[in-house]
Amino acid sequence: MRSKILLLIATLFTVNQGLNAQDFFLTESGAAPQPLDSPYEKTPKEEMPVLAYDHIREADVFWEKRIWRVIDVREKMNKSFSAPQNPLISVLLRGIESGDIIPYSTLDDKFSTPMTGEEIQGQLYSSDTISVIDPDTYEQIITVTQDQFNPEDVKRYRIKEVWFFDEETSTMQVRILGLAPLKEEYDDNGILRFEYPMFWVYYPNIRKYLAGEEAMNPLAADQTLSWEHLMEARFFSSYIIKEGNVHDRRIEEYKTGEDALYESLKIEEEMLNFEHDLWSY
Repeated sequence: MRSKILLLIATLFTVNQGLNAQDFFLTESGAAPQPLDSPYEKTPKEEMPVLAYDHIREADVFWEKRIWRVIDVREKMNKSFSAPQNPLISVLLRGIESGDIIPYSTLDDKFSTPMTGEEIQGQLYSSDTISVIDPDTYEQIITVTQDQFNPEDVKRYRIKEVWFFDEETSTMQVRILGLAPLKEEYDDNGILRFEYPMFWVYYPNIRKYLAGEEAMNPLAADQTLSWEHLMEARFFSSYIIKEGNVHDRRIEEYKTGEDALYESLKIEEEMLNFEHDLWSY
């Protein structure tokens, strides 16, 4: 008799647990919630926060230097920029199409002239004319072909930034001012002809938009972060192509080959040494 009572209690407990588990996995509408591809609930991209900048007063800027860099997406650290899930060039083009991002002309890098929709289309699509012979009439027919934009043609990005020392916080800081994707052009034989910037975007104005776009974490492929976080945390590898100078020259204009690389490293080292020397006694 006692064993039957214990069996009945165990059965009722099991059924009750099952009902509770079923109730737990039901939403208020009675439907099961959407399964998560993660052990935790992630913040929706629309709610991703933007890193707050410290207010900088001109009087507190003890020193500053403008730097132009290049990010090569073929480097291991920069795989996020060409990841098939959400490459940066696709993010920028979607923002331009939706009106959230304003593209600027590459005639200069001062973000002075917004580009028109027709100019952007001209960057994305190229037309070519070819002649073919009609097999029936043997007449020459001229046809126009249009090549669509291939995101893989963007192998590098140009960055414009400002490094400065803030006396109020006694810290060396950096602010990215602009981004420009560099597009490669090839001839009919598939040989690279040249590379040119497609457009400039003013980075401070697109930070909120980038905060809502996911990027692959180069340090942990299974973990995503926002493009704004990736850029602010400087999860990328780059090299300097120009520093602010009186003659407005790039390194390639006065150094070539390995000398240009050494000059880039020299500029980088000088900035690090400047901050170090401020704390030397």
